[in-house]
Amino acid sequence: MPPTTTRLRPVTGDRVRRALGTATFLIVLLLPSLALAEDQLSGADTAWILTATALVLFMTIPGLSLFYAGLVATKNVLSVLMQCLALTGLMSIVWLLFGYSLAFDGTGMVEGQVGLSSFIGGFDKAFMAGVTADSLSGTIPEILFFAFQMTFAVITPALIVGAFAERMKFSAMLIFSTLWLIFVYTPICHMTWGGAGGYFADMGVLDFAGGIVVHITAGIGALVACIVIGPRKGYGTTPMIPHNLTMTVTGTGMLWVGWFGFNGGSALAADGAAAMAITVTHLSASTAALTWMGIEWVKHGKPSVLGCATGAIAGLAAVTPASGFIGPVGGLSIGLASGALCFLASTTMKQKFGYDDSLDVFGVHGVGGFVGIVLAGLFCAETFGGNQGDVAIGSKMAVQFYAAIVTIVFTAVLSFVILKITDAIVGLRVNDEDETQGLDLALHEESGYRY
Repeated sequence: MPPTTTRLRPVTGDRVRRALGTATFLIVLLLPSLALAEDQLSGADTAWILTATALVLFMTIPGLSLFYAGLVATKNVLSVLMQCLALTGLMSIVWLLFGYSLAFDGTGMVEGQVGLSSFIGGFDKAFMAGVTADSLSGTIPEILFFAFQMTFAVITPALIVGAFAERMKFSAMLIFSTLWLIFVYTPICHMTWGGAGGYFADMGVLDFAGGIVVHITAGIGALVACIVIGPRKGYGTTPMIPHNLTMTVTGTGMLWVGWFGFNGGSALAADGAAAMAITVTHLSASTAALTWMGIEWVKHGKPSVLGCATGAIAGLAAVTPASGFIGPVGGLSIGLASGALCFLASTTMKQKFGYDDSLDVFGVHGVGGFVGIVLAGLFCAETFGGNQGDVAIGSKMAVQFYAAIVTIVFTAVLSFVILKITDAIVGLRVNDEDETQGLDLALHEESGYRY
């Protein structure tokens, strides 16, 4: 039998045209689907970020409010609650007007090119222009992304309140916080989270949920504020004991739970990254709480409730920037480091330099955020259970350190200028008589307790 042969039909112009037509049809048909695959609404992601948004707002009201209120004197409890409550409303409005746009408007940003748009956004999204309920940001509605980021913009200036508690004018606090959000928070947020073309983003800086954007900025702003305003009357000579630690511990629990939304929500998806972020967040808080408690136990002979609570917050602050890049070992290690270093900053360092950071905002958030940013460059490596592969640890830590230092200098200078402007407008500090009487009655004509 002769071998079987295959007869090839000649390629004609008609066949080529038909093939090209079919390919073109398939491309036209599939391109919309491919585009939707990148920006398609996910019900699961949306549900999780809705929950996370509520959790982060819960961190400020009532979590941070109660945490701070319990630490001040009885005569000032309402003033701290009022500051956190008022800032929640004011910062939300500023965020709508143009804060979100300055932070996340990417007009003019080009990856790898440094220009003005690398440091601050524009006004194209002011008043949420062009954003509807159907607009998407990744797999969630953009209006939800706006709301989630708004809760970050709320809590960051609210953290600073603890540094000048019991002595700053309410009007001055409102002016300072508004200017600070606009001129300090939004540029750092844009450089870090504004997308490709952002100054820190293009450097590959790791800040998952706000070590630079939230904690270092708040901590440094707080340090500058408490130095410029000066110490409370009797600071260093009169015991200043928290009036209600029960309230503070209650606030600690609320902050701890709310932080799951803070860090887990920053994955912007209901996935394993969110689950890992929540897990390492809890481990860091647990380790830091026990570390601070243990140091006090050895040093003073007894463990304190206040120390355990403060240590937990230090661990939460420190793990924030690293939470999306590390594994359980990283969470444990960052908790241990932050528990010890934040304890030293809030006790030994503060006593040595004599500044009155009333509720240890710098010692906990500033130092904790710095520790977390730098150690994120170490524990993100696959060797330590991180998810960034075989990174050059030394180089990555150097980048992290550089970004932290730039943020510190920028925040310190701008915070000082804003404080001076505020002082010129309304004055920063209440008079001696009002401070002695207490801000509850002096500024609000109300009392937190019935006498």
